[in-house]
Amino acid sequence: MQFLADWQGFLGAAYLWVKAAHVTFVIFWIAGLFIVPRYYIHHQATTPGSAEDRAWIEREDKARTIILTPAMIIVWVLGLMLGVHLGAFGQHWFSAKLLLVTILTGYQGWITSYGRKLSKGHREQNDKRLRIMNELPGMLTALIVVLVIVRPF
Repeated sequence: MQFLADWQGFLGAAYLWVKAAHVTFVIFWIAGLFIVPRYYIHHQATTPGSAEDRAWIEREDKARTIILTPAMIIVWVLGLMLGVHLGAFGQHWFSAKLLLVTILTGYQGWITSYGRKLSKGHREQNDKRLRIMNELPGMLTALIVVLVIVRPF
């Protein structure tokens, strides 16, 4: 951890700009994590191979490639930069935050995987389960905000 400690404060005056960019891209990422599963709920009601099915496939793909993946990458890069700047590695609140962000990243992987299945005509999940899964990003985001702002441990 000494290597990281040597970089503490490296952002200097850019810190607040990096922090603002991080929060902005978190908003984009979480918005994408909310909308894509909602798309899936509507997509599942279509007939595989229909024009409507193909339209949903295109919408979902655009949301994943234009919003979700770039936003997630930027969130991770900026977040790790902020963690190094603050010397947060090794602090319990930050470790818990990283765990929750890793879970959100895994959730995005599941979203991507399920989208590929839908595009092949597989409808494995029911609407109720997708609606429940759609609540995960909101709950995790609330916990992450508490960890960052309150730093309870």
